[in-house]
Amino acid sequence: MKQRQPLYVVLMGAVLAAAVTLRIFDPAPVARMRLAVFDSMLTASPRAPDETFPVRVLDIDEASLAEFGQWPWPRTRLAEIVTKLEEAGARTIAIDLILAEPDRWNAANIAKELAQLPGLEPLGQRAANLPSNDGVLAAAIAKAPVVVGLAGDRNLNRQLTDPRAPFALAGDDPKLFVPSFEGGVGPLPELSDAATGLGAVNWLPETDQVIRRVPLLITAGGKLYPSLSLEAVRIAQSPSTTILVRSSGASGILSFGEKTGIDSIRVGEVLLPTNAHGELWLKFSPHDPRRTLSARDLLAGKIDKSEIEGRFIFIGASATGLMDLRTTPLASAVPGVEVHAQALEQMLSGDHLVRPAWATGAELVFLLAAGLLSALLISKSATVARTIATSGAVAAAILTITAIAGVVALSWVAYRNGLLIDPVYPSIALLAVYLVGSLTSYVRSEADRARIRSAFGYYVSPAVVEELAATPDRLKLGGETRDVTLLFADVRGFSRLSEGMDAEALVRFVNTLFTPLADEILAHRGTIDKFMGDAVMAFWNAPLNDTDHARQACRTALAMQASIVARNAGHGDASVPIRLGIGLNTGACVVGNVGSPQRFDYSVLGDVVNTASRLEEMTKTYGVPIIIGEQTAVSAAGFALVEIGTAAIRGKDRSEKLYALIGDETLAADPGWPNLQSLMSAYVKAMAAGDTIAARRHIIASQSLNIPAAIALLEATGDRLPL
Repeated sequence: MKQRQPLYVVLMGAVLAAAVTLRIFDPAPVARMRLAVFDSMLTASPRAPDETFPVRVLDIDEASLAEFGQWPWPRTRLAEIVTKLEEAGARTIAIDLILAEPDRWNAANIAKELAQLPGLEPLGQRAANLPSNDGVLAAAIAKAPVVVGLAGDRNLNRQLTDPRAPFALAGDDPKLFVPSFEGGVGPLPELSDAATGLGAVNWLPETDQVIRRVPLLITAGGKLYPSLSLEAVRIAQSPSTTILVRSSGASGILSFGEKTGIDSIRVGEVLLPTNAHGELWLKFSPHDPRRTLSARDLLAGKIDKSEIEGRFIFIGASATGLMDLRTTPLASAVPGVEVHAQALEQMLSGDHLVRPAWATGAELVFLLAAGLLSALLISKSATVARTIATSGAVAAAILTITAIAGVVALSWVAYRNGLLIDPVYPSIALLAVYLVGSLTSYVRSEADRARIRSAFGYYVSPAVVEELAATPDRLKLGGETRDVTLLFADVRGFSRLSEGMDAEALVRFVNTLFTPLADEILAHRGTIDKFMGDAVMAFWNAPLNDTDHARQACRTALAMQASIVARNAGHGDASVPIRLGIGLNTGACVVGNVGSPQRFDYSVLGDVVNTASRLEEMTKTYGVPIIIGEQTAVSAAGFALVEIGTAAIRGKDRSEKLYALIGDETLAADPGWPNLQSLMSAYVKAMAAGDTIAARRHIIASQSLNIPAAIALLEATGDRLPL
């Protein structure tokens, strides 16, 4: 059946357009789904930590606070920590603390307090002459490769100390793309002046407050600063090492003239792929206590030098009261300093995750291609269904699930190769295509089934109608040429039978007469073409294929004659028995809807139809109930047939062999069939010669054989003879 596709095409186009629009605007709920999928991948396959732990966290933990008192500690204690780390051979020391205010434990502050207490003025004077704690820390920082932290702040316009890192820029200015702040909070000038490097401690969590990325660069007050971890990598190589930033417009970066953002950042031998905003997507490794050293143990001299020598050390806090706990995809509470440490570990390992600039465009192209392919295949789901022996809906569902699984698998393979490719939007698009396509297909199929039921409900049996409705692709509406077997059945002497009947009685008589005959046609999968007064026309092998159509038609003709015999026996008081002449013929015909758009019938056209009608008329001449054509006889081999002879059919140029149908295979297999066949052949010849006396003698002899399979047809044949 030719499918009507315009509505389906429009709906699929609308679904794909909506999916593309959704992807472009990227609403927060769907973006969170994408991030959740990436988190699941990271959980399933996190970064494997370097067992040597080249990066360590010196942790101001609960045990350290219990030992040395509440935070903030005097800067002299921090100075002691820095000195011990430097003496142990730390490669770089990064302080993840914003030391923006003077130490409240400075001697000058204490002197002011003492000067106000009676009797303690001398102590205050002595304290005023002591060096400040900040100066002690600055002196310690100056002796070591230290990076101190600063933070950009959008609500402050306070200017920060100039960055220490030299930058080399290739392509567009990275300040156009990185997180930008009006100003920020930095360390005291004497601390920043003493430090080897300055690094930003900013991170920008997602809307769900989970940290997945860390900016490697920020701008604060119009100045470009590296992150704390990036600056630690730079200082470890050399304080003079330049940070190279490659952005759109640089050689080898495809941007088609657009300012698409940052592509990568290189520090010496360390190459860092970033997103367009210069952010490093963190591939976390699971928390490992071996990564952490306690500040208490360091100050107590309990940490072996080998745990520090040659390593990158981050100084930070994990104590709950210091409010520096963050959420990552792998843990709900991680010290903020560990995020910086893991970022540096990732830089050193080279095991990165990248959400490349071309990812969104590639996903849009894939979304459209996969959506179009899915829509095309779903529209062909009936063919798929036949291939896998299931329903169209199930085939479409299997197809969609397979496609979504393929998208997820492709995304997983990309993740394993360091690329973050979104499986959510293509999956949503495929699911939407499936739902809309399946719904459209269902509505269209139901409409087709309704039309089929309406068109064929009067022609074929309910079982055939449902079979057509269930598999409409087996039906070809419109004209087609195919071999069919035609049946014409006519009531003999109808005028005499209807004499004396009024209109209502006549219609009632015809209906009761043809109802059992029509039931036999339908029961044998025939199609009723039309009722013509006292005649009925039917055919087989259309609209559904039936390779056994000739035999089905022959069985129907025999059953119809048996029904008439049974009716006559049930109306024994009737003065005139009902006689039925049937003609069968097989051949090629044109089958289809015949008529006008306002009124049409599903019918057959061709010479085979006319021949079947002529054969029905010839039952009068030969005195037999059923005559079949030569092609029908060939197709119904094995039935009990009697060759009548060769006759010229009116309207045909050549003569054709004719056969009387006496019974089915049961009769043909009966031992008495050869004798019956001989007697029936003699009967036909006698009838053709007009010798009714001899004909009756042959019929009586035939009936005396008492062959059960022949009783009904012989009785119908005998009814044709005059008394």
